[in-house]
Amino acid sequence: MNILNEIAAKTKERIQKEKLEIPEKDLIQMIQKRKVQILLHPEQQSITSRTPHSFYQALKKEGMSYICEVKKASPSKGLIAPAFPYLEIAKEYQEAGAAAISCLTEPFYFQGSDRYLQEITAAVDIPVLRKDFTVDEYMIFQAAAYGAAAVLLICAILNDEQLKEYRELAEELGMDALVEAHDEEETERALKSGARIIGVNNRDLKTFQVDMQNSIRMRKLAPENVVFVSESGIKTSDDIQKLYDNQVDAVLIGETLMRSQDKKAALEELNGKPLK
Repeated sequence: MNILNEIAAKTKERIQKEKLEIPEKDLIQMIQKRKVQILLHPEQQSITSRTPHSFYQALKKEGMSYICEVKKASPSKGLIAPAFPYLEIAKEYQEAGAAAISCLTEPFYFQGSDRYLQEITAAVDIPVLRKDFTVDEYMIFQAAAYGAAAVLLICAILNDEQLKEYRELAEELGMDALVEAHDEEETERALKSGARIIGVNNRDLKTFQVDMQNSIRMRKLAPENVVFVSESGIKTSDDIQKLYDNQVDAVLIGETLMRSQDKKAALEELNGKPLK
């Protein structure tokens, strides 16, 4: 069993417990209340919460788009951020010109929390991806109830029917789905499922080795109208330029930024110039 399957199995156990704590019908009520608040008090809501499919729109803008990750730990790197002022980090990303934020909510391997997601979505005006290992449609309702603009769907842990159904449910709820692939077969499956946003993970989950050519190879399989995201192992402005030259629309960056004391300066260095 590779690490991804291990995390997926642990997530299934976790979600069964969470369903008992907050039934799906309660999540649906929370989503409906959010919609009512947007209608009654739009001036009190963030631009993102008032705009369906804001994640897709944010990544479609001209130039390279940056999805900046709020992440305390990971299986490959262990503890990344012992001090973890997640709200400050999210606000710093927004100030630096990030197109979107990725918030880890998986608690056992990444030390994430749904509370981080709820607080970050309330504090920033840019779209937030709920970065978790979606294995049940219940998790889609959770994401919408907690203010996420997008969910992560990983081809390696979902079958074709789940990929399509979960994406459609997310879009019905006003969110987007980032469909993650690791190889040619999974990229084809993502496209077949109707994905509008495909993310290619450059990390081999068996060895944890990173190969950015993976994104470049997979980009050639996807039509231009599909937003294409490169994930993992992006560390330098040369990496960014190489990906941009190969029609990659966005990058998801976690560890490189999380380890930086000045995240705005680090993002500008990656971009080769200020984002704003």
